[in-house]
Amino acid sequence: MGEAPADLALVLAVDGSASVTYEEFGLIAGGIGAAFRDAEVIAGLTSGPAHASLCAALLWSGPGAQEVMVGWTRIGSPEQSRDFGDQVENMPRTVRPGSTAIGEALIASLKLLAAAPVSARRQIVNVAGDGRSNDGVPPGPVRDRMANAGITINGLCVLHEEPDLLQNYTREVIGGPGAFALSCPDYPAFALAMKQKLTRELTSRPIA
Repeated sequence: MGEAPADLALVLAVDGSASVTYEEFGLIAGGIGAAFRDAEVIAGLTSGPAHASLCAALLWSGPGAQEVMVGWTRIGSPEQSRDFGDQVENMPRTVRPGSTAIGEALIASLKLLAAAPVSARRQIVNVAGDGRSNDGVPPGPVRDRMANAGITINGLCVLHEEPDLLQNYTREVIGGPGAFALSCPDYPAFALAMKQKLTRELTSRPIA
């Protein structure tokens, strides 16, 4: 992978809890895969000063149930972005479906960022899920610690089970420079929402 720095280190933290059916999980994985094949997303990943970003995918559910599904991958070309998208689209659901431990997912994301192979000008955790945290450490204090370190946590909320989830994510999950949360009504709308979210993350460059 070399020692060249990256413009961005991005963790895709994907909900694999029991509220997500296997069909819905397929729509999540497929939606992320499609986003990384999108020309606008690819341009955002590769148009910074370093012309490259680092991306990784983390699957999570309850306490002790987090697994890196796609390790740190340097994306500096359309081919590399499409390959990463293919890997995410085909990732198996290896964590046991359990409770929704967003705080634990943030801790795992923080550890993953600390293990990035090169430095990055920005660090973002992209949390996608369909339920509020109901187990493990609460997300708020972890979010605050990460935000204080300059890490951005953004959210993508699927509202089909909890219509007020966007408000919950805004209060308890997102934080850091330029943080935001988006929502989509259901999983069939996930792919478009993920593309919109990634495009906004990649084109927004807040001053640290």
